[in-house]
Amino acid sequence: MTNAPIELPSPADVRAAAEAVRPYVRRTPLLRTEVDGRPLLLKLEHLQRSGSFKLRGATNALLAGDRPSTVVTASGGNHGLGVATAAVALGVPATVFVPTSAPAGKVRRIEALGATLVRHGETYAEAAAAALEAASGPGVRHLHAYDAPAVVAGQGTVAVEVLAEAPEVDAIVVAAGGGGLAAGTSLASDGRTTVTVEPERCRAVHDALAAGEPVDVAIDSVAASALGATRIGRVPFGVLSTGRLAPVAPVLVGDAEILAARDRLWEDFRLAVEPAAAAGFAAWLAGLVPGRLPCLVLCGANTDWAPQP
Repeated sequence: MTNAPIELPSPADVRAAAEAVRPYVRRTPLLRTEVDGRPLLLKLEHLQRSGSFKLRGATNALLAGDRPSTVVTASGGNHGLGVATAAVALGVPATVFVPTSAPAGKVRRIEALGATLVRHGETYAEAAAAALEAASGPGVRHLHAYDAPAVVAGQGTVAVEVLAEAPEVDAIVVAAGGGGLAAGTSLASDGRTTVTVEPERCRAVHDALAAGEPVDVAIDSVAASALGATRIGRVPFGVLSTGRLAPVAPVLVGDAEILAARDRLWEDFRLAVEPAAAAGFAAWLAGLVPGRLPCLVLCGANTDWAPQP
């Protein structure tokens, strides 16, 4: 890993991103509710165009600087869908590398958007290395899924919307993979706690914060297609590790808890989300989320899971 200085986005960058992406993304609903007698808010970001929050960061990154002649990226699925959707809106050809383990539903949707899809390697890390190698030539831009200032700033626009509607929220809960959404949320939270929730066997953010530096982790989770980063990004780590803007509370939950939370979101609210999007709800149900009025971001719904009748 290089030790070269990195550029970190600021809260002002997130505010600018909110204005920049406004014509291209949905302002997703905020649901106020109670579960088991406790109040909470659900940010229904799984209703975003492309099926996840990833559209926000991809759009902001493509709008930054000169418009590329083509964009190349790697993804476990959701980021690829975000890039492909943004590329269509902005008239930019896109190539998306995915691991062979990427869910069929996500792969199908990426191809349906007209992006060139390349299957490479068994893990996201292998696909990412191939994408970086392929992103050469004039006018070609490599767009990292989470380790880029403009991507992090774009993801933070979810929290901008939350706080505009519910300034009384005292914690924002996000599922974490490579850390882009968590870092953007921290930048936008105006001092509120950002709760990062990860599967017990898919914990790049948790272990990096515990070690004081990015570290490699093993990946083995039902939510791995969305949260399967083997190492936190340097940009997200730089934002989250300082603690200078807002406190960060890393939480781990088991796969069984995640699936139970996913099923309960369907049973109680008829909200059909992918496993990663239920991680925050699993942590909240387990009493691991601080705050009197937290907001849980339901981050994606790109799944072929079907609820039981």
